[in-house]
Amino acid sequence: MDIRQEEITTLHELCTDKKKLLKIVADASNERPVSVIMPMLYKEIRSDALKNIVKGLNKCTYLNEVVIPLAAKDEKEFIHVKRFFRELKIPHLIMWCNGPKTEKLLTELKSEGLNLLKYRGKGRDVWLAMGIASIRSYGLALHDADVLHYDELIPTKLLYPIVETELDFKFNKGYYARVSLDKRIMYGRVFRLFLYPLLRAFIDNIGYESNFVRFLRSFRYPISGEFALTSDLARDVDLPGDWGIEIGIMAEMYRNVALKSICQTDLGFYDHKHQKVGKGSDKGLMKMTGDILKTLLRVLIEEDNIVVSKESLIALRVLYVRYARDGIRKYHSDSHFNNLKYDRHVEESMVERFSQQILNSGISYLRKPVGTRIPDWLRTISARKKIREQLLDIVISDNE
Repeated sequence: MDIRQEEITTLHELCTDKKKLLKIVADASNERPVSVIMPMLYKEIRSDALKNIVKGLNKCTYLNEVVIPLAAKDEKEFIHVKRFFRELKIPHLIMWCNGPKTEKLLTELKSEGLNLLKYRGKGRDVWLAMGIASIRSYGLALHDADVLHYDELIPTKLLYPIVETELDFKFNKGYYARVSLDKRIMYGRVFRLFLYPLLRAFIDNIGYESNFVRFLRSFRYPISGEFALTSDLARDVDLPGDWGIEIGIMAEMYRNVALKSICQTDLGFYDHKHQKVGKGSDKGLMKMTGDILKTLLRVLIEEDNIVVSKESLIALRVLYVRYARDGIRKYHSDSHFNNLKYDRHVEESMVERFSQQILNSGISYLRKPVGTRIPDWLRTISARKKIREQLLDIVISDNE
């Protein structure tokens, strides 16, 4: 049984008491209100996962509200989503992030020197939701809308270390086994085959383990989309406007929070939808890995003063391939032992494509090293004092 502790505190699933966890979070939420943020795309409304998530959330009667930032192309899609969530009995708000009223408010901010319209995607949607959710809650839990094996323990486990005063953590990262027991397949490809060997390659490439690399390596699953944080932190994070959001959030926690106030929690087994690798560098897992690399390079330059050049990227690629192939051998052995399906050729082919992305995205970063970071809410509030309240009024009006 794994009881290993990292540099950050790890809360293992050993013999947790489900009823006790729910009661403690419910009692604590009287003094420390909590909410869930669940970003979603319109197409996810057709998935079986979302129906099960609604059932699980309905058992979380301690929640102050559920905020659902939505990317919808028109009012018809927005209305369809609102109707779908009538089954959700917990107070909730559907936030049409690219709707006309929200876009108009963000347009007005351009006169204050903040151009938020240039950001699109999950990063901006989460940023908008954090803005309104942090008004009325102390603790915020975030998870995606594609969790297949969802129950009420997922938000409860995420929020427990935040609201339980005896622990009083500020940030909690969820981790879990990316294995489909039904299909007998090991997933988590971006972490297993890209990020983990890439971080190891950075150590050899730089010549030492930088502080931020060590911080990331102390997490079991640093790019999981499931985490919880306090509302004051939510107001003080710069978010990347792309797939680098998870690494970007980790960088903000590294900068702003003491290690003793950060933890990670075992969420057990559960399955997500699985992205395709993508034919080009701007689709699927290929785009995701490219965005992660750019965010990682930016943070390492800012925090650890590393020097990035075309030559260092070539060396990084060579080292990455070596460690990724070592990993494939280990995952093959693990899969064989556990009677899981494992295709070494497919995984090797994926590593080859990811390695090319190190060069492509790395050189792209060198051409434009600043990146796309959404200003934190504290700066936005200083530009317009009541911006969050105005945004909340819009969302409430849209939900009437």
